[in-house]
This record gives sequence, C-alpha cells and structure tokens, in this order.
Amino acid sequence: MDRDGNLTIDWNEWRDHFLFNTFHNMEEIVHHWKHSHMLDIGEQLTVPDEFSERERRSGLVWRQLVAGAMAGAVSRTGTAPLDRLKVFLQVHGSASRGMNLWSGLRGMVQEGGVSSLWRGNAINVLKIAPESAIKFMAYEQIKWVIRGNKDGGSLRVRERFIAGSLAGATAQTIIYPMEVLKTRLTLRTTGQYSGVADCARQILRREGVRAFYRGYLPNTLGIIPYAGIDLAVYETLKNAWLQRYCVDSADPGVLVLLGCGTISSTCGQLASYPLALIRTRMQAQASIEGKPKLTMVGQFKYIISHEGVPGLYRGITPNFLKVIPAVSMSYVVYEHMKKVLGVGH
Repeated sequence: MDRDGNLTIDWNEWRDHFLFNTFHNMEEIVHHWKHSHMLDIGEQLTVPDEFSERERRSGLVWRQLVAGAMAGAVSRTGTAPLDRLKVFLQVHGSASRGMNLWSGLRGMVQEGGVSSLWRGNAINVLKIAPESAIKFMAYEQIKWVIRGNKDGGSLRVRERFIAGSLAGATAQTIIYPMEVLKTRLTLRTTGQYSGVADCARQILRREGVRAFYRGYLPNTLGIIPYAGIDLAVYETLKNAWLQRYCVDSADPGVLVLLGCGTISSTCGQLASYPLALIRTRMQAQASIEGKPKLTMVGQFKYIISHEGVPGLYRGITPNFLKVIPAVSMSYVVYEHMKKVLGVGH
C-alpha cells in the first residue's frame, strides 16, 4: 500500500490499493491481514491470533480455533513418524549415533509394524484442542492487562511476544501431564501399555504425581526463545515481502507464507532445541533402565561431557525434515476448514 516507502499512506495510495485489490472491501483486507499468518507445524506455537470484540461475539473465535485444531491434527498425524524418530534420537543420545533416518524408521517397523510409527500420535492430537483454547483465553486476559485502560488496537510485536509467552506458559502448565504421556507412549515397546489410561496409571503407581511434571522447567524456559524468534522473524519476513512485492495486495500468497513460516520456525527451533531435548530426556528417564535421573542442569552437564555440543542437537534432522510438509498440510487444511466453517466470509 505504501508505494513510495515513506511510511505514510496518502489518498492516492489508499484509493489505488482499494480499487485494484482482489478482495471485495476493506473489511476483508483487514481480516486477511489479521487471520492468515499463524500455521501449526506440530510445535508449540505460543502467540495466538488476535480478534476484535465484534469477532468474539460473532463466534468467529471458536470457528477459527476449530479450523486450527483440524489443521494441526492432520499436520501432526502426517509427520508423526518423523516426530517419533526425533524423540528416539533425543532420548537415547550416544546410543543412537549409528542410527540414521532410514535405519531408525526401519527399526521401529521391525519392532512393532508400520502402525508403530504413529505411537504417541493420538494424545499429541488430543491435546491440540485444550491447549489452543487455554492459550487463547489466557492470551486475551494477559492482553487486557497489558493494554490497561486503552481500548482497541492490536498489540505491538514486543507486547504480543510477552502476552504470547505468558499464555503459552499458562497452557503448558495445565496440559503438561499430557506432554509426559505423549513422550512415554511414543517411546513404548510393543505391549508395554494398553493405552493412555494404562500409561497414566503405571506412571502414577511407580513414580508418583511429580513424574507428570518432569522436564517442566526446561519446557517453560524454551517457550521464550522459540516464541520470540519465531514471531519476530515471521513478522519481519512477511512485512518485508508485502512492502516490496505486494503493494497492491493484502495477500502475500501461499508460497510466501509457507516460506516465512518455514524460516521462522527453523530459527526458533535452533534457539530452543537444546532445552526441548533436555525436557524430553527428563520426561523419559525414569522409564529407561540404566539412565541417570538428572535435573535440568545435570542433564546439560551430562550431555556436554558424554556427547559434546552436538549432543544437544541430536534428532534435529528429522525435526527439520518435518517442517515443510507440516506447514504445507496445515496450511491447506486450515484454508479449507475456514471455507467450510465460514471464517473470513
């Protein structure tokens, strides 16, 4: 819209943008900018979407959350084999040094058949809905506190980062036991657990309630670099593209959104991955014989001394490999569900 790049929109720029834009009216343009930029790639996206009071009253919020949940379910299911391989590499550390992508997947199939590649996926999908709902409600409350007495208007990027991080931490605190169950079910051998309830009972009986919050501290600390870098890089890339190449359109296009999401997610993962690895090991360590029961700092020292710095990034290859297919599936399903549910129309 700002063709001359002077950070001011004059009447001619406003008129031309409105006349030649493919959307029917300015409300649709604003709506697109607000609600077409957050994609579920199977990770813990921590900055929820923003909605006006009118949109909340109309029920748009919940339709948007349903569309996002469906997109996340398809995305996570489609990339579940890579996610399971990542967890194996993270937990078994130096013992997995000879394992590559194909040998790891082949070993899982030999142990439990093709269906074993999706172990832990059911609870990973089930936790999308409560996590998204809690995160959104917490975000709205925190946003209200940050704004104070100021009504309306979107938060700045820095404020969104703070609100999103706190909302993500709140959601993770409540649903974290499901994260522990997901890790244990992902690592289980054939016949070890009969289901989610049996896994929860065995953990409670053998390890107590505290086991459901093992790894909570590194998990919460990891939200900050992931949320901050992911959001900052995404917004920077998207806005730079719009200003340079899309002066007459509010829609940067599927490939651009896909590219921005992929790059920003990769940067966020690089920063937070060591904490995610330590979290996963702490979640799993009690179920693996011979593994030392260490704290967050103890895990860090153990990995550095036994595996070196590369040990902090073990399993990151399958993690990166799943980003593009996850974003692609999520985007396609999300856009389809928005049409089905009447979001944006």
